[in-house]
Amino acid sequence: MLAVYASAVGGENPLANLTVGELPTPVSRPGWALVRVRAASLNHHDIWTLRGVSSAPVTPPHILGCDAAGEVEAYGGEPPTGAAAVGARVVVYPIVTCGHCAACLADEPLGCRSFRMLSEAPLAGALAEYVEIPAANLVALPDQVSFADAACLPTAYLTAYRALFVRAGLRPGMSVLVQGASGGVATACILLGRLAGITVYSTSRDEAKRALAVDLGAEAAFPVERETARAVIGATGGVGVDAVVDTVGEPTWDLSLRAVKPGGVVVVPGATGGANPPAQLNRIFFRSVTIAGTTMGTRGELRRLVDLIATGALRPLVGSTHQLRDAAAAFAEMAAGELRGKIILEA
Repeated sequence: MLAVYASAVGGENPLANLTVGELPTPVSRPGWALVRVRAASLNHHDIWTLRGVSSAPVTPPHILGCDAAGEVEAYGGEPPTGAAAVGARVVVYPIVTCGHCAACLADEPLGCRSFRMLSEAPLAGALAEYVEIPAANLVALPDQVSFADAACLPTAYLTAYRALFVRAGLRPGMSVLVQGASGGVATACILLGRLAGITVYSTSRDEAKRALAVDLGAEAAFPVERETARAVIGATGGVGVDAVVDTVGEPTWDLSLRAVKPGGVVVVPGATGGANPPAQLNRIFFRSVTIAGTTMGTRGELRRLVDLIATGALRPLVGSTHQLRDAAAAFAEMAAGELRGKIILEA
């Protein structure tokens, strides 16, 4: 099968480790399914894998990618009770856990000590013509939801959903500052926040990206500079936002802590700009700010996102679409920071 994989890791140029070529098609084990991938999407997670940064050592060749949607091709052995029929349209829930600990039984897989995402060893990734996944991780996809839209959901939109509504606890009438204006999680936060009746503000160093945020529904978008905290506080009646979603890290951390209201929440789903900003613990404890890490979400939350697309309430922002064999161009686009939503690979 055709696959996009890391043929090496590390070095100064992670994209030099990217290869598109033929690898063996996986054979499903009992309880697992083989999915014929029709669309997949890229994430910064893939760049980190090429750098050799992962939850487990990466042994090339290693297939990249967390997100995929397609059709059930086969099962390893007898399909589990209630499993989707062969040929059914599905989106893949990319988190694989032990399945029997207290967290798994409570449908809170992020608390499982065995938590792994697709493309984290020993799991192969989704940027291929076929991906193997536990049968329980298949989420039904209605006919009116395109494979491309569905492939946007499992990482970026699921992370945004949980950041906004679970970790930050936002409700209609509240406010949020989304750091970064055009990436996958940021655009998902803007779209989902606006849909839920939340006032959204955003930031970017790029004027065109700030304009995009406003077009997507942000109340206002600001440059990343020290004075912006004062502007955000002014826009919220002198209080500050109820929450900040900061996927950037070092370049925006000071602004996040200054713009959030006393008693507010700063949610951290990533750190694409650097993982070690000055903590400013004095500001955090003196203003009773909660710092909440988050990543991904549950199967139930993924089903809710699918339903939002099926009803027409949500349409994920797709910035560009490439064929699987042209993955190198798609990765170069992501690495250059020219994101306008999600980048899709069609298989």
